[in-house]
Amino acid sequence: MRVITQQKLGGPEVLTVVDAPAPRAIPTEVLVRVKAIGLNPLEARLRAGEFPLLGRPPFTLGWDISGVVEEAQTWRFRPGDEVFGMPMFPRAANAYAEFVSAPALHLTRKPASLSHVEASALPVVGLTAWQGLVDIAGVTAGDRVLIHGGGGGVGHVAIQLAKALGAHVIATASTGKREFVEGFGADEVIDYTAVDFAEAVRDIDVVLDTIGGDTAGRSLAVLRPGGHLVTAVAEEDAELAAEFEAAGRRFSGIGVDPDPVALRGLADLVEQGKLRVHVQETFPFERVADAHRLLERGHLRGKLVLTV
Repeated sequence: MRVITQQKLGGPEVLTVVDAPAPRAIPTEVLVRVKAIGLNPLEARLRAGEFPLLGRPPFTLGWDISGVVEEAQTWRFRPGDEVFGMPMFPRAANAYAEFVSAPALHLTRKPASLSHVEASALPVVGLTAWQGLVDIAGVTAGDRVLIHGGGGGVGHVAIQLAKALGAHVIATASTGKREFVEGFGADEVIDYTAVDFAEAVRDIDVVLDTIGGDTAGRSLAVLRPGGHLVTAVAEEDAELAAEFEAAGRRFSGIGVDPDPVALRGLADLVEQGKLRVHVQETFPFERVADAHRLLERGHLRGKLVLTV
């Protein structure tokens, strides 16, 4: 099979397509013939060596996949089933490849209404949004939810999830993304290039932070007493957590993990017409370096996907 690997840390040019033996599924796993691979900003940082999650090269990046079951060592799937998911995270899933061996519990059946490209874009961002808003924050009908970065991968899915839960959703976005974010159901959009969100909103029940920097700290001012900040980027900031707790607000960090219940929940919302995922651009497998150049520029609308 073809696989994208790297022998050293560095820029997008270190990503190389090579031939390698296909993996084999062990009991409880399936072998997936990959059709599409979702890309995530984390992968550009790992490629460059910003932190050693996967150790030293050589390694193969990637977690978001959609494809067809080739071999099943489990009763959960049969060959020919179309599946998608985020196997193994944060351990290496070696998903930048034509075949991936994955635990059956880390996958679910692909909704017929989603293409493989769309399905591959959903797991990491969808599970992050679900685990943050449903599992950690417990968003319910009538809550006021502020989502930072509403036009990004996690953000545009989180808007739809919060709306499906019955929340009033406010999202921050740049001027050029206002219509894009409104199209996913945001009740209010704050243009962060022109307005300070900390002065524009109050009495927020839940803030979901996908931006980082000082965004999490400045969100303290908009939360009601007992309100909850969930951050996907400052999860280990103990000093900030203490500041929130001292002010009578809750602080939670989220590190996404494989979750069959949430993955099935996301698929159900897709099937109900309450959730869609936006893919800004697709790249053929061989152009992975070009995809990474765009990925690390940031300011994307939704996701980037490799097609296999």
